[in-house]
Amino acid sequence: MRVPLSQSRDPAPHVLMSADAVGGVWPYSLDLAAGLVGRGLTVTVAILGPAPSGARITAAEAATGARIVATGLPLDWTAGTPEAVLDAARALAELARAIGADCVHLHSPALALAAFPVPVAAVCHSCVATWWDAVETGPLPPDLAWRHDLTARGCRAANALLAPTRAHALATVRVCGLVQPPAVVRNGRGLSGLPPRAPVPHAFTAGRLWDRAKNAAALDRLAGRLSAPLRAAGPVEGPNGARVETRHLHRLGRLDEAGIADELTGRPVFVSLARYEPFGLAVLEAAAAGCALVLSDIPSFRELWDGAAAFVGANDDEAAAEAVQGLLDDPARREAAGQAAATRAARYGVEAMTEGVLGVLRGLLDAAPARLGGAAA
Repeated sequence: MRVPLSQSRDPAPHVLMSADAVGGVWPYSLDLAAGLVGRGLTVTVAILGPAPSGARITAAEAATGARIVATGLPLDWTAGTPEAVLDAARALAELARAIGADCVHLHSPALALAAFPVPVAAVCHSCVATWWDAVETGPLPPDLAWRHDLTARGCRAANALLAPTRAHALATVRVCGLVQPPAVVRNGRGLSGLPPRAPVPHAFTAGRLWDRAKNAAALDRLAGRLSAPLRAAGPVEGPNGARVETRHLHRLGRLDEAGIADELTGRPVFVSLARYEPFGLAVLEAAAAGCALVLSDIPSFRELWDGAAAFVGANDDEAAAEAVQGLLDDPARREAAGQAAATRAARYGVEAMTEGVLGVLRGLLDAAPARLGGAAA
């Protein structure tokens, strides 16, 4: 019988994680860090790109038990040059060496392109090539082509690759020309702990509205067809200069976790018409809260929510409006749909995610007995 990884050596294995605090990678990283710390590992989280405030970092450290470091290093998708990404990778490798990490968990495969002193797992959360494949047409423009090249090379450099859905794993294989698909470890989110309120008479969506993949234009057209508001949480301006304008959405601006959780306690009908979504943590949070789901019919959403959501074409705002309005007008059907979503969401918890990632990390650590003083039992 295999003992917990934390018992395989003394002191406990130390994992260096990289994180992006701009989008969904941030809650993923905090949940995973807490899960790994709960299993006895030591975790350091290195934030790349814009960092949360010092107060939020302190609160995150208290909540997770991890050490969190704002590095000031650029994100791979906002960096100005390939060398800036490679410099960030080298800095992470040096940090791994300095803190005595036993393995590294990267939020972007491009960051694996350095001489790390220990095994590296990289998560394919998303990438510019799979995003372009779903959202645009024609060849990648030069500014994205070099980013894709780094990602593809990083996929081959990492000792292990993970993806949050089989759909995204296969898309990554296709665009990067990989022989083996990444291991599928589905994302997880814990319950907010807030008690539900009476169902509110509106719809809700959340995400980076500036990102064309989120399809804010279709959401805006949908909002114009509804008799009730479609409340939208999320920024309309991105760190890469992208911006979106809307006319009908009831925009709430950027909400923190507490603000999103409060919106979800009213179990609004949750809508995502995303054209590209490797997983969709916002959908999972809504489903876990008991919201009925209306989702775009894309492979990742089908994989996760088939039988627990209503599906429409990503740009079919008329069908989306019919689905949303039908749920708003039929409380019994809306309640049943919300229960189905919550039941499905229970499969995608933090415990299952931690177990999946831990299995990958254990494989890396078992292959490095020199650093562990022997493989885990």
